[in-house]
Amino acid sequence: MKGNNPYLIVVLVQAIYAAMFLLSKAAFDHGMNNFIFVFYRQAVATIFLTPFTFFFEWKTAPPMPFRTFCKIFFLSLFGITLSLDIYGIGLIYTSATLAAATTNCLPAITFFLAFLLRIESLKIKTTPGIAKLIGVVACLAGAATFAFYKGPSLKFLSHFHLLDYHKSIQHQGHAQSGAWIKGCFLMLLSNTFFGLWLVLQTFIIKGYPSKLLFTTIQCFLSSIQSFVIALAVERDIEQWKLGWNVRLLAVLYCGIMVTGVSYYLQTWVIEKKGPVFLAMSTPLALIITIFASAAVLGEIISLGRYNFVPLINFPKFIINCYL
Repeated sequence: MKGNNPYLIVVLVQAIYAAMFLLSKAAFDHGMNNFIFVFYRQAVATIFLTPFTFFFEWKTAPPMPFRTFCKIFFLSLFGITLSLDIYGIGLIYTSATLAAATTNCLPAITFFLAFLLRIESLKIKTTPGIAKLIGVVACLAGAATFAFYKGPSLKFLSHFHLLDYHKSIQHQGHAQSGAWIKGCFLMLLSNTFFGLWLVLQTFIIKGYPSKLLFTTIQCFLSSIQSFVIALAVERDIEQWKLGWNVRLLAVLYCGIMVTGVSYYLQTWVIEKKGPVFLAMSTPLALIITIFASAAVLGEIISLGRYNFVPLINFPKFIINCYL
């Protein structure tokens, strides 16, 4: 992977995440328990990645020190398990579009954490420094606008509503502004954990460069952690059953494509370009999700929230200046 491939990879990653926002929201609206969903997702990812790990890296991977294993354990706990659990709860209170929109905070959060840990620098008197600062403010302003300001509704002329059930749930949810705001704060907390996950990977990858094994171990540890949490929260055996429906589709997609494929791709991008470069691409998922959620799920788009989308051009400007 050379040349412009990091740009192509981040676009692919955000497209994968956009589909995740839609499918996971649909699964939750159909009664899927969030904590059980996270466990199944991580378990599927572990099963998917294990054969590739044995084939490509088992013989070449260096021995893993116990200290590194402990770091990966806590990285998985906060950056994956708790981040996904909190994200799922927030998604129940909001919509797929909002879930994508709140990721606009991720570039700002990631840059702030990377700056504190001295991975990134900020030179206010230079053009890249000014661009970074403007981008951080724009990301936060865009996410705040999306969360708290609602304009008139934008209706598509035609929809292919894959899930009418989701549409009815959403109309009820719009009336509960308190729940919407609660969902926004939960999404912000989830993105904070995720940003920390992106940044701290930088240090672990430098000391343990076997990216595929590193990703698989994270998925395995997260599976155990999420199983313990899910078992403590949900004891009803019926909730653990998966049928041939959107719940199974969401579990398989998120396990294979999101956790399995995209986590490895993100690790590769972080190694090549750093965590901030990856985080700056997150607004791309919002563009995809806005149109897909309206066309497929029938979500109502508010013009007040929709019109702030041009703000995401600032992170693109940051990338161009930063590179």
